[in-house]
Amino acid sequence: MQFNLIEMATFGVAGNFTGHLEQAGEAADFTKVVTLDSKAPKAVFPTYIPHANTVTPAFLGVFPFDDEKIIFPKGETKLQIEPECAIICDVTFKDAQMETLRPVFFGASNDCSIRKEGAKKISQKKNWGPSSKGFSKNAIAIDSFDENGILNYYRIASFLVRDGEVHDYGEDSAVRDYSYIYERLITWLIDKFNHQKNEGPAEELRLYLQESGNPSRILVSVGATRYTDFGEHNFLMNNDKSVVVLYPEKNYSHEDIVKGVKENSLTDPLISVLSQTVVV
Repeated sequence: MQFNLIEMATFGVAGNFTGHLEQAGEAADFTKVVTLDSKAPKAVFPTYIPHANTVTPAFLGVFPFDDEKIIFPKGETKLQIEPECAIICDVTFKDAQMETLRPVFFGASNDCSIRKEGAKKISQKKNWGPSSKGFSKNAIAIDSFDENGILNYYRIASFLVRDGEVHDYGEDSAVRDYSYIYERLITWLIDKFNHQKNEGPAEELRLYLQESGNPSRILVSVGATRYTDFGEHNFLMNNDKSVVVLYPEKNYSHEDIVKGVKENSLTDPLISVLSQTVVV
């Protein structure tokens, strides 16, 4: 498949797995965010906006993706993997608003995040420069973005490999178990892209999209899974390896994936793998 991340505006979804924000110490950031549905995600946040100029903060114009390494942010101490399913979407606009959003590929994503106090916007903890995020080289085509499609039997697993030991970092979770997924997610995303305000930790995305030329394709990381106890309490260190895997549950067990991570043998094109080494 052909796609060029450097030309795509990229975003993340906050709070799409129950309990993740609390584990990440970020629930307090959203206490004033009102949602019509208690299960709804809290906000969409930007991670990279091509052609950022005057309206978009300059740091969001720096391309942050690297599928081999994570460069540890200077002056920070707490950095966590955010294991996610990301979708590449074709987009159309009408009268300066997003009209349609059609998922065409999916893959493993690390929406890596700094845990720090005082950041006014989510994006300030997400893009600290080159090699601060990751998306798998193996993006898989989406047949239909619904319960009958390929994604409905995929799972998200994530691991931290330290000193040769493989540790489960996020809970092994089905993509179908996101709070919002498929048509419900798309409807919610279009509304947020068109109407989200610059309030609290959120930003007015419509203005950013306009400044980037209303791109025909964007990438959205759908949300991070809950952490295991190890993942919640262990932050990334130099030479750690972060591994995020999207795999079909019809073909593989969690134990198969752990074995594949240990042996570096997850080469099946049905599996989307993102493996990044931490560099300080």
